[in-house]
Amino acid sequence: MKTHRILVPFVAAVMLSSFAAAQQTPPDFSGVYRPINAFGAPGGGRGARAGGPPAAAPGQPLPPPTRTAPLSDGSQGRAPTAPQLTPEYLARWQAMSKSRVAGSSESDNTAKCLPPGMPAMMNMAYGMEVMQTKDKITFFSELNDALRRVYLDGRKPTPAILDDPTYAGYSTGHWEGDTLVVETVALRDNSYIEGFTPHSDQMTVKERIRFISPGILEDRITVTDPKALVKPWETVKTYRKMTSPPDDQLREFACAEGIEHAR
Repeated sequence: MKTHRILVPFVAAVMLSSFAAAQQTPPDFSGVYRPINAFGAPGGGRGARAGGPPAAAPGQPLPPPTRTAPLSDGSQGRAPTAPQLTPEYLARWQAMSKSRVAGSSESDNTAKCLPPGMPAMMNMAYGMEVMQTKDKITFFSELNDALRRVYLDGRKPTPAILDDPTYAGYSTGHWEGDTLVVETVALRDNSYIEGFTPHSDQMTVKERIRFISPGILEDRITVTDPKALVKPWETVKTYRKMTSPPDDQLREFACAEGIEHAR
């Protein structure tokens, strides 16, 4: 009986501890972030847009999207870390590369002011604002004013949603401790995984988003596409939370207007 009396409070304490952990308030991701490793380059501040266009001068509009850059036209081949494409989609990429090398921007969605799509949107060449509530997290990209929502209230995509794909897709998520786990489906197949790597309408994107240190947000991305990819492609993006002006605010990006003025 003494053993029983000792075990009862111990078991109760364990159960209370587990319940408290389950009820732990998720972290608040709200804020404006700048990329640390967008496009594989170091950076993070507004004056050092990692891999992206130069920052706008105070009081000036953001620069328009550039046409295909020489080093991103595929003329140097595909990087070892790029998604491994099936023969059909590798042939598509090679055709687009040949067109880009020739100076065409036909396959350059950014030059057309189209949304970057997922997961390219999470490269965040300029920056992003995260707005968080109990049931929804919204990511707003400074580049082309792109937007995506992650629903946390248990809803699932309906057949109508699945039949109407979008650039950002349809994202649902849940918390696993301090990590936001997100799955994105219903993605348009005229966007790109990264750079101008094509994908099919069967692509899905999974993410695990968490703080890895104070103010540093990490997004571990896994892209699966049974038609376009030989195997799932994984990448990790990190962002630094901005805490003081002007870095903690985004600017309007009038993309079409900027391209018109650049002509």
